[in-house]
Amino acid sequence: MNAFRKLEPELQRNLIIFFCASLCFWGGLAGMIPNLALYVGSFGASNQEIGWVMASFAVGLLFFRPRMARLTDQVGRKPALLTGVLVIAIAPALYLAVGLLPQTIWVLPILGWQIKSVTVLLGLVRMFHGLSVAAFSTAYTAAVADLAPPQHRGELISTMSLASPVGMALGPALGGYLSGSFVLAFLTMTGMGSIGTLCVLSAKEPARVDTLQLEQTEGTAVQKSIRPENTPFWSLLLTPPIRIPALILLMVGIAFGSLVTFVPLYVQDQGWAFNIGLIYTASAIASFSIRTLTGRASDRLGRGRFISLGIFCYTLSMFTLWLSDTPETLLLAGLFQGAGSGTTIPIIAALMADRSQPNQRGLTFGLCMTGFDLGIALAGPLMGSIADYTGSYAIVFAIAGLMTSLGLIIFITTSSKDIAHSIRFALNGGRDVYAIK
Repeated sequence: MNAFRKLEPELQRNLIIFFCASLCFWGGLAGMIPNLALYVGSFGASNQEIGWVMASFAVGLLFFRPRMARLTDQVGRKPALLTGVLVIAIAPALYLAVGLLPQTIWVLPILGWQIKSVTVLLGLVRMFHGLSVAAFSTAYTAAVADLAPPQHRGELISTMSLASPVGMALGPALGGYLSGSFVLAFLTMTGMGSIGTLCVLSAKEPARVDTLQLEQTEGTAVQKSIRPENTPFWSLLLTPPIRIPALILLMVGIAFGSLVTFVPLYVQDQGWAFNIGLIYTASAIASFSIRTLTGRASDRLGRGRFISLGIFCYTLSMFTLWLSDTPETLLLAGLFQGAGSGTTIPIIAALMADRSQPNQRGLTFGLCMTGFDLGIALAGPLMGSIADYTGSYAIVFAIAGLMTSLGLIIFITTSSKDIAHSIRFALNGGRDVYAIK
């Protein structure tokens, strides 16, 4: 909080409004988690069908992410933020509307496949729901990075990102408490999205940087920036500063998607009388706690070692889920996952800010988070198929743990220009060779 206190009062007020909007956003989004998979299952969907519906969220993310990144850089942070919270307000009502429509079986004319209409419609709403994160998360991180002094960037990004774990603590707990009524639970999340919309409307657009060239803070050298509108979005994904962080987030996305989709079903399958939302509350508490430490520390000690720590915590979470046989071990897994998420996501965001010019931040954040989106998209159908084939959710979590283990090895060995620099960056606080001074 030291960096926040040093800011001007008007800027502090604007950041507080953004923080409140983010709190409502993540609360309204995460509040759907305890009930959504169960809601889809209430229509007689199989594990694979539930996985397809849940994964459609990431499909929407992948589709909208480039467009929202461009909107963030070219039009402004506030329009993208407003888009995100509006979707949070609208989507829960659309899920309920699907349940009011007649259920039919659609037959594809050529292949002859039979598809439930309700599954398709819920999948389309889920894709629309994905627009929320594509718009809000990119613009929010970019806005905070715009306002943060470079020497305190990690600390301020981590501080402002605390809205995410707080929202993801309150939302699932509330959603789990209201799990007796899908209507009440979903409309409550609509209310949170509506409050977030009012917050964004009252906020001020951060100042934009439109210069083609930005002087470095030291010396007279000039670092040329790339105009986002002239740069193909996907062509930058394989560039050295972005490809490894994006790949790491792919592995983490698979783990996160497996947790969100299959933990509620696992608890139901075990017959435990347990508020599923408490798992995500435990996760959010751990995420909140660790962000207060790692952001500031990464400014002084380097980003790499904290990203490695976050991936390791995610691995512990998945293997704990694999071995869990009591609700208490699920809570422990939630704590590990929260620590992993609270370290990995904000520190990679700070890393991307280090590696990009101000007028490229929306583009860079959007590209990097594409890996996370794709991981969530793959987790639902891929892990759903495995769960159907093996009849075991534990195997799903074990495979997710192997994926994050692989991600940790990749990061340690390939995060910089060669193995030696990569090991120093990932484990020993070595400098980031791709950072823009």
